[in-house]
Parts: sequence; structure tokens; C-alpha cells
Amino acid sequence: MTVIVLTNCPAGLRGFLTRWLLEISAGVFIGNPSARIRDILWHEVQQHAGQGRALLAHTTNNEQGYTFHTFDHAWHPIDHEGITLIHRPSPDTPTAPTRSASKPGWSKASKRRRFGGR
Repeated sequence: MTVIVLTNCPAGLRGFLTRWLLEISAGVFIGNPSARIRDILWHEVQQHAGQGRALLAHTTNNEQGYTFHTFDHAWHPIDHEGITLIHRPSPDTPTAPTRSASKPGWSKASKRRRFGGR
């Protein structure tokens, strides 16, 4: 079983994939092509995706029973002790300032020394 998911890809690429796979929803293609055809299709997807992104998942002979590949995704597959997991980048969260991080402007002690007062 092979599943290809396209997001924001040209309509011509979707039409090309319908020659080999069944489009069950907008941008979601499933089928059971041979490994050679699957690799050719994935190569074509990578060449013609344009500004879009793509995901390929297919069955294979490993512990999980499947594997997947991504193209131009923020989430990336990583191998963790023989199991493929998806690495999702953490959102940019503001961090607390550390002692070594300098703030713009004068410190309170510096202001007291320069301008006097308490």
C-alpha cells in the first residue's frame, strides 16, 4: 500500500498521479504500485511539487511495517533505535533572560552612579 499526500501542489502533478493512484480526497492518493513505480512517482513529485509539500508513506518489511518520506515539510522523519518517528520543531517560545543576556539601556546601579540618588 502506498499513500501520497500533496499540499499546495500544481494541478498537473495531481493529474499525473491519478494515472497510477486513486485520489480518495483532495491531494490524498492511495494505491499499490510496485516499488520501482513508487520510486519513480516520488521522484516526479519532488521535481514538480513547486511551492507545495508532499508526504509518502508505504508498507515495508521493518518493525513498524511501514515507512514514510517527506518533501519540504517542517516535520521530518528521524530514526530512533530502529523506529521511525516524526520530529516536530517546537514553536518559538520566548525564553527567560539569562544573566549573560544584556538588556538594552542602563542598569539601575549604573544610573545611580552616573546621576546620583538612591
